Amino acid sequence: MIPFLDLKKINEPYETAFQEKLKTVLNNGWYILGKEVETFEESFAQYCKSKYCIGVGNGFDALVLIFKGYIQLGKLKKGDEVIVPANTYIASILAILQADLVPVLVEPRLETYNINPDLIEEKITPKTKAILAVHLYGQLAEMEKINEIAINNNLIVVEDCAQSHGAINDLQSTIYNLKSACAYSFYPGKNLGCLGDGGAITTNDSELAKVLFSLRNYGSEKKYHNEYIGVNSRLDELQAGFLNLKLPNLDTDNEKRQKIAKRYLSEIKNDKIELPFWDFSNNHVFHLFVIRTKNREKLQEYLMQYNIQTLIHYPIPPHKQKAFPDWNHLSFPITEKIHNEVLSLPMSPVLTESEVDFIIEILNQY
Repeated sequence: MIPFLDLKKINEPYETAFQEKLKTVLNNGWYILGKEVETFEESFAQYCKSKYCIGVGNGFDALVLIFKGYIQLGKLKKGDEVIVPANTYIASILAILQADLVPVLVEPRLETYNINPDLIEEKITPKTKAILAVHLYGQLAEMEKINEIAINNNLIVVEDCAQSHGAINDLQSTIYNLKSACAYSFYPGKNLGCLGDGGAITTNDSELAKVLFSLRNYGSEKKYHNEYIGVNSRLDELQAGFLNLKLPNLDTDNEKRQKIAKRYLSEIKNDKIELPFWDFSNNHVFHLFVIRTKNREKLQEYLMQYNIQTLIHYPIPPHKQKAFPDWNHLSFPITEKIHNEVLSLPMSPVLTESEVDFIIEILNQY
């Protein structure tokens, strides 16, 4: 069996180091917001070329806290509208709602699966105050265009980077100068994953960072002194320790993913399969390699006959979910096409050459 993602194999090289890290944390006797979290926050901020990193409980909390931080600073208020891609994973939309804001759905580009900047401005109203750009499947959204729209309309830009650890482009300075905030997830299956839940926020905005450090810890900067109505969402000390061990290898792992993606793109030749777009820059780290096909279930069953496991990211678009009955009548044809046709192939830094050979061969025979 070629598994879609072999987490055991990914984490095996770290087993001895993980055990040593566990002993270190145990011996320190400090299990919440200790040296491991502090070290990771410094290292990840440096890796992201950002001034601040705030470790939180998970990627969802990272998004929610960013919005609540902006509300606390008076830059957003409850009921404000946030532009968000219609085909994103549900967590992006739930985070907006959790902060008592209003999501406004915008169609993606079919080629990249990311939000189509050309369609954003027509959805902007006097209530629109922010854009949530999601770097879906590991590919950066068109941030130059999005940031230009944000500047022209005085909007905040928030980035959902849950799937794009390490993706870069030449426009990063533009992004960071806007003082935007980026939300990361370290869920085990991410390009940088821990052994449980974990998340972080990066930003260059000192005001926002100060509020976020408090909000994640009951709204308290000093123990028993609560400036804000906060939550309990802190990156776990042990998980931070594991991330400290894995972060130095993130770029190498991403390069392995890109190498596999190049092979898929150049060697899969089948008219029934639509391959994803990539310009071969470092703007895509292939958290997922997502193809499209008209009869997804048939292809998935065919691959399973050859013991090749695939997954669907994601089968139901947000506006068709039972959780959002007020949206069920809406029509987003590009989003619906994507959700009806996408299929994710095995993609990880531990896939072997022979496994990739076999996957390509079987797909070409389909």
